[in-house]
Amino acid sequence: MAKPWKTIASIDTDEGVLELRQRDERDFLITVGGLVLMNSMANRSEVVLGQLGCKHLTTHAGPRVLVGGLGMGCTLRAVLDSLPATAEVVVAELNPVVLEWCRGPLAELTDGAASDPRVRVEIADVANLVRKTARGDAGNKFDAIVFDLYKGPHYHTDKFKDPLYGSRAIENARSALRPGGVFSIWGENFDEGFDKRLRAVGFSVSHEKPGRGGFRHVVFLAKLPLSRTKPAGTRRKLKP
Repeated sequence: MAKPWKTIASIDTDEGVLELRQRDERDFLITVGGLVLMNSMANRSEVVLGQLGCKHLTTHAGPRVLVGGLGMGCTLRAVLDSLPATAEVVVAELNPVVLEWCRGPLAELTDGAASDPRVRVEIADVANLVRKTARGDAGNKFDAIVFDLYKGPHYHTDKFKDPLYGSRAIENARSALRPGGVFSIWGENFDEGFDKRLRAVGFSVSHEKPGRGGFRHVVFLAKLPLSRTKPAGTRRKLKP
């Protein structure tokens, strides 16, 4: 019989009580409003997300990577394991208590990923950080952007205005990447509309379903060409 869960930390948020629960040495849950956000024993898709999103940077001289969402740090660990010692990884996390958990009771799960010297955690909305980078200096662009957010793209997503997965947000992600960069996104399942929006701005897109058995999560991999040229359909027409 499985041991009962014990709540070891909690905090009120706008979406309900955010809790960290534990029942064995390496068996943790993070929940919000009673809903499970992540489970330390079922994180295969998050690990694959980090691995595939940074696979192209293994031998890069000094890659710069943005991770949206810290969670338990499993995606971050996979990102770090794919990068050289010269990498810089910026993590955008909304809630500072999640960072405390990753540097405290969850640290052993990821070999202290959140405290790795290559990592800088910003308590910020990743959408705002991407938008700022898109409009900023070319030297601060990223070689990879990895979204590990508990609400992935889905068919209810506003195709234009959604701050993370709408067409405006995808344009920002494209502009925040260096040529040849990769935008990788975790999803609960495949969303055709999101796939089309990625392709519309010039990404080449593939998908992975890394889970086993029936229902499986999906990883979207959107790659930019080495040239900054946009597809012809995205260029604005000049008035006569």
